[in-house]
Formats: sequence, structure tokens, C-alpha cells
Amino acid sequence: MANRHLSRSVVLQTLFEWDFRSITAGDAKFALERNAAEFAPQAGDLPFMEELLKGVVARRSDLDLVIEKAAPEWPLSRIAPVDRNVLRLGLYELLFSDRQKVPAKVAINEAIELAKSFGGENSGRFVNGVLGAVYKELGEPGKDEVSKKKKDVPYAQMPVEKLGGAVVYARHQGDIYLAVVHDIFGHWTLSKGKIGDKPEIANETVEEGTIREIKEEMNLDITLKEKVGDNEYIASDPEVGKKRKQVTYFLAESPYAEITLKQTGGLDDAKWFRLQDALELNFYDDVLPIVTKALQKIQIKNQKK
Repeated sequence: MANRHLSRSVVLQTLFEWDFRSITAGDAKFALERNAAEFAPQAGDLPFMEELLKGVVARRSDLDLVIEKAAPEWPLSRIAPVDRNVLRLGLYELLFSDRQKVPAKVAINEAIELAKSFGGENSGRFVNGVLGAVYKELGEPGKDEVSKKKKDVPYAQMPVEKLGGAVVYARHQGDIYLAVVHDIFGHWTLSKGKIGDKPEIANETVEEGTIREIKEEMNLDITLKEKVGDNEYIASDPEVGKKRKQVTYFLAESPYAEITLKQTGGLDDAKWFRLQDALELNFYDDVLPIVTKALQKIQIKNQKK
């Protein structure tokens, strides 16, 4: 067993004790030293274990929030203690570790192996599902990492995934509002979704798919006005490897209606914001130019009215 994997198992045992007995962070550190001496005396990596334990304990509330959003059908109290702490450990490494030292796939795979070793029959699949959902919603951490076990796929040969999204606006009481969604990582962004990803909609156009996705995600009936931009980036999918994600964004008008956010693992809120307040939001860097261009077009349209 590799030292780092053994070290993680000791940290997991300590986290279980910390969680189950509700002990303090100081007591958890003593428990770690005891467990390391008993179960991994030759690991020689106590500083790594201490740093990992300290990080998980310090960020418990943040990690639990991500778990709740990524697995909304599983309240923390219903998740088995072992699985709960495997998720905390895996998420901490996925979200906060130095990516050069702990690549995203390593963080996920290590957590899955811990779940299989210490959890129940379905623990590995459960942890894989939650961490996989977070990985995809995170903005693809480590998307530029190169696997040492797989040959690089040329850019032109990468599978392409089509998505459609929209800058949705509405007029209400003399003001213009934008409808945006908020993800579990603290960013406001544009509603978007996959185009033609199911057999029954395989032949839909990007326009048709965008209208459908906005309706499904925010329950808004939109009318597309014009295309405002394209965005392409390379993402790493745990199942298929690297792929090109191509997003087409439209400017779309909607009635000012109540937003009903679809419950997904990656989003936790959706709201209307006045046009003048929108640029103050915490958008992703690649989304902000799309929003800015759309706002300019909205203002031009408004001036002509």
C-alpha cells in the first residue's frame, strides 16, 4: 500500500472518530497521532496527515455545503458516517489541495478506494457519483492535466459536446432585469445545457435546445433574439477523457416571471437582477465578456424603443 494512501486511511479513521464522538480539533490531532503510531508507524508522513486533517476540520462547513448541494436527495444525517467523511476528505483534496501535488483524478480515485475499503457495498459508487458531479460542475479542475497512462488525443480528434445557453432578460416596472444562476462554488453564471444529448432530442437545433434547457433549468419561456457569442474549452471527463465543449450563447427575452430552479448537483440559486447591478456579480472570466456584450445589445434595443 502506497504511503499516501495509507496516510489517507489513517486520516479517515481519525475523521470518523472526530465526527462520531464530536471531539475538538485539538483532540482530533491527538487521535491522529495515536492512530498513525498504531496503524502506520512506517508511513513517515505525519506532516501530510496533519495538514489533511487540519484542512478538513477547518473547512467542514464549506465541505458539508458542497455535499448538500451535490447530493440534495441525501441529507448529511442520512449519509453513513464513513461515506460522509470520505466525501469530506475527497472534496477537500479536490477543491483545496495543490493541483500539482494532488491532481483532481487522484483525489477522486483515492476517495473511491477509501469508500470501497471502509464503507458499505454501495459506498464506492455513491462517492464516485457525488465527487464526479462536483468535478464536472467545478469548471473542470485539472482540465489541462495530462494523464501519464493515456496517450494525448489530438485536438481535432477530441469528442465534441454541444451546449446552448442564454443571457435572459425581462422588462419589469420600467427596469430591465437579467436572470442568472448561481453555482455551488460561489459564481453567478448563465443558464445552459447540452444539446441533443438524448435519443428523443438528437435532431434538435442549438436554438431549440437552448429554449428547452432554459425552460427546464429556470422554468422561463424565452424568445431568442440573436446570437451573442461562442465559447469553447477543453474539459476532462472521468469517463471519456478530454473533450471539447462548445457553447453557443444567445440573447433571449422572457416575461418577468418567478424562477423555479431545477434541482441539480451544481446549482443552488437563480435570481433576477437589475441590469445596472448585473456587472457587479461574480461571473466566471469566460462568461463575463458574453454578459457584457449582451448588456450592450440590450441597452441599444432599449434606446430604440
